[in-house]
Amino acid sequence: QILSDVRAQLQRLKPTEAYEELREPEVGAPTFLVDIRPADQRDEEGGITGALVVERNALEWKFDPRSHSRLKIADRYDLRIIVFYGSDSSSLAAYSLQQLGLLNAPNIIGGYCAWRDAGLPVDIPIRSTRSVLSLPGESLV
Repeated sequence: QILSDVRAQLQRLKPTEAYEELREPEVGAPTFLVDIRPADQRDEEGGITGALVVERNALEWKFDPRSHSRLKIADRYDLRIIVFYGSDSSSLAAYSLQQLGLLNAPNIIGGYCAWRDAGLPVDIPIRSTRSVLSLPGESLV
């Protein structure tokens, strides 16, 4: 029920909509695509080309314009911050940003996997490449 209530208050974007918006933003504010997945998941699955990485546990204090630990880019409330992880986590994260006053914070429906499955630009994970190049029990380093 909580997730349904949260999503009712969010703008949610299909991966292709987010991609088009990043290429030609309709809003007059800076737009950022933010990957909030943990490092091990990014290493395993890869990432979205050009995404800003801010793990979920640091999201609020990195984007709150009042925070002393905020990112330099987070100096205004009209930023367009498109978050992704999986659908559930990114919905809650986007809602949390809205509670800070960052009202332009949608999430991507389906998260990273939906973006990748739509054939949109991704970075190949290095770990997967290494596993193909090495034999079991061998180290590349």
